[in-house]
Amino acid sequence: MSPGPRAPISMIARRSIGLSIFGLWITFSLLGVSSAFPVDFKNEVAPILSGHCIECHNEKELKGGLDLTSKAGVDKGGDSGPIFETERALESRLLKNVMAGDMPPPERGRERPLSDSQIATLRNWIERGAGWPNDLTLERFERTTTSRAGRDWWSLQPVVRPDVLSPKSGNPIDFFITKRLQAEGFKIAPPATRRQLIRRASFDLIGLPPSFEEVEAFVQDDRPDAFERVIDRLLCSPHYGERWARYWLDLVRFAETDGYERDRQKPFAWRYRDWVIKAFNRDLPYDQFVIQQLAGDELPKPTEQTVIATGMLRVGTWNDEPNDPQDYLYERLEDMVHTTSSAFLGLTVKCARCHDHKFDPIEQKDYYRVASYFWAGYTGQANQGGPSPEQLGYDRVYGWTDRSNSVAPIRLLLNGERSKPDIIVPPAFPSFLPQIERSFLPPEKDSKTTRRRLQFAHWITTKQNPLTSRVMVNRIWKHHFGKGLVRTPNNFGFKSDVPSHPDLLDWLAAEFVSPSVSAGPAWSLKRLHKTIMLSKVYQQASIHPKAATIRQSDSANRLLWHFPRLRLDAEALRDSILMTSGALNRTMFGPSFHPKMSREALEGLSRKEAAWQASPEPERARRSIYMMSQRSRLLPLMTVFDFSDTTRTCAQRDVTTVAPQALALMNNAFVHEQSRRFARRLRSEAGPDLERQIVHAWALAFQRRPSSAEQEQAKAHVEAQNAHYHSLGQSNPQQRAIESLCHVLLNANEFLYLD
Repeated sequence: MSPGPRAPISMIARRSIGLSIFGLWITFSLLGVSSAFPVDFKNEVAPILSGHCIECHNEKELKGGLDLTSKAGVDKGGDSGPIFETERALESRLLKNVMAGDMPPPERGRERPLSDSQIATLRNWIERGAGWPNDLTLERFERTTTSRAGRDWWSLQPVVRPDVLSPKSGNPIDFFITKRLQAEGFKIAPPATRRQLIRRASFDLIGLPPSFEEVEAFVQDDRPDAFERVIDRLLCSPHYGERWARYWLDLVRFAETDGYERDRQKPFAWRYRDWVIKAFNRDLPYDQFVIQQLAGDELPKPTEQTVIATGMLRVGTWNDEPNDPQDYLYERLEDMVHTTSSAFLGLTVKCARCHDHKFDPIEQKDYYRVASYFWAGYTGQANQGGPSPEQLGYDRVYGWTDRSNSVAPIRLLLNGERSKPDIIVPPAFPSFLPQIERSFLPPEKDSKTTRRRLQFAHWITTKQNPLTSRVMVNRIWKHHFGKGLVRTPNNFGFKSDVPSHPDLLDWLAAEFVSPSVSAGPAWSLKRLHKTIMLSKVYQQASIHPKAATIRQSDSANRLLWHFPRLRLDAEALRDSILMTSGALNRTMFGPSFHPKMSREALEGLSRKEAAWQASPEPERARRSIYMMSQRSRLLPLMTVFDFSDTTRTCAQRDVTTVAPQALALMNNAFVHEQSRRFARRLRSEAGPDLERQIVHAWALAFQRRPSSAEQEQAKAHVEAQNAHYHSLGQSNPQQRAIESLCHVLLNANEFLYLD
């Protein structure tokens, strides 16, 4: 793995380096050292020039008028004349600048002068005639430097399956994690309790708590494969797709309205959401999952469902009144480039719209190459950002297709400005993965589309693409552990967080794309879940007996010495409240429901309630994934618990702990209504006896029995509240007191957190 950026060099370090170089210079001068060892330009000289020099001295950025990427540029020299004196190497301008510490420039802060051995290599090369292979041109992005990534950056290298110590070493995940911990003198935490484990697995896979009966059955199950059976049951649940589809919808900036001033509803956008849920439930291989979303209309035998899958390209924002429709066309293309490159490749290709990427080996041409895949689509105002159902060939479909099999060429824009068109950029694959040898083919004569998106999708999903598998297994890991092995899940470039366990990341990536007779097919997400969840690392407790000591070395838990304590996200919290109260409507699929909005939440709308018609009450009790996501009017209860930003791809939601969250749970009308329903459920299922109601309340809310102390405290609370409501002359004070207890339980930390 290539190192990350170096820290700035202190003044003392600069002086030390300067003295070292000066000493080397004096030694060369006094002793008259003449290098006699041969020069291997490609392996010795070229890496120095590529890694330290050509970022500023290339065919595009001719600082000092000097191009160090080719023999012609070197022979030409710079504005100050020739850079070599082969007869007197120490008088060569290039060598003098390097030894004086002027090149690389010290003001960069992250650069440092070359080492003594590198300077000696340059001197030897110059003294021996500064030979340069005629057919060799150094590429600016070939090698990683201290300020930017090259094509040798770790995430762009082929995935190589690391060796595991032995077949008997258990789950390979445990091998890689414990190996790092042992090197630090640590161990993972003890196993979680059975109750903790089944709650963790249930929320992880279906976003709902287990029932009290399911917890009790697992606690009593002494079979060695008991937990594996739990995992299999949850993976087969239709609720699995509802849980994991939500993460993908965040990633592709899903919402059902256009945003901007009118925020018009996107017709049938909910069918794309349903497609994602179904794809997860049937464990659609991830390579097919990618291909259908990018090019479901271009498949040899497209279906209504594969065309619905292309809705991914249209569920972003859409401005139906841009100041300049032609300028806005390029904004739409940028949205598609950014969403697809971030979601599938973990790279910020959109940063190359105006110039070569500042930190990653992404040429400006690469941006327009990717943009050309969508250039043939219906992106103009007349089509409201995409084709009509008639043009797609199906009713009630919101998807994507091309206007025809030919399209006007796309031009690179100088500084990204439409008014400054430059060279034509023909469709081609991005240059940052040259190891994937594929030619971009024109469409067949009878094709209805350009076939560009389909070729791009196949390029993404080829097993030679190292980004695709690494990025996706990291996403799955992130949702199980709260943080990914790479903690910047949408950025695997130079500004990314380097992997905490690179060998584990590559083992998971290699395993993901490889079929297994015993484990299952390639590209299976369910198989990946199971591999992760069967590890001891996943099954460890969140509390470590030596936490105080270990935290001093690893407070961020990067080594995974304990399971992170995770809070329920907005959807899991709302759905759990509904499940506990008994109101949850498990109806799947279909048009989204409109939740009830308070009048305060509708401020700013000209017609208030008339502009937002709440759905019937049973519909409003459906799972949160089926809630209408209107960009201008998101439910406040969801946003206060960190619902995603629907205007752009979101790989990792914020996780905040702020006062409005506590206030929302205490005062929100929805939570109060569910507390009342919870209380009615207790009376219906446990009868009028208070102690039985308390025991049942704990079973429903926390999936366990209350302790004797908790039972006494709950009883005292109900009796005090009963007296209070009685003194106020309220009707049925006993039931109001039970409602108060239910409200307390729905606000408890144990309800909000996994462990």
